[in-house]
Amino acid sequence: MDLIKVAEEAFATGKQHPQFGPGDTITVAYRIKEGNKERIQQYRGVVIKIAGDGPKKRFTVRKMSDNIGVERIFPIESPFIDSITINKYGKVRRAKLYYLRKLTGKKARIKERRLKAAPVK
Repeated sequence: MDLIKVAEEAFATGKQHPQFGPGDTITVAYRIKEGNKERIQQYRGVVIKIAGDGPKKRFTVRKMSDNIGVERIFPIESPFIDSITINKYGKVRRAKLYYLRKLTGKKARIKERRLKAAPVK
């Protein structure tokens, strides 16, 4: 049991990512290796699921590409994740947004959650 924890700590990246939840629209900058070259690919979509706990935590991002839904699972502790930026905060009532798979067009939109701004002095 301790051996597993030692292995997890050895592979932990220690990067700090912003807090996000299901329904949020995020952009994941993911490093891709092609042959001997390396590039960063921006993957922007809606978080439909967050699963796991601690270093095994992973999140699923869904985007539409030419009217075809594409989902991708990212481990939160992946060394290939360069950065995560939050574009919009979504207002949803459930943790798993699988119902978005059946919806298209305007029906698939998620209301934006407005954050209270600090008062200007």
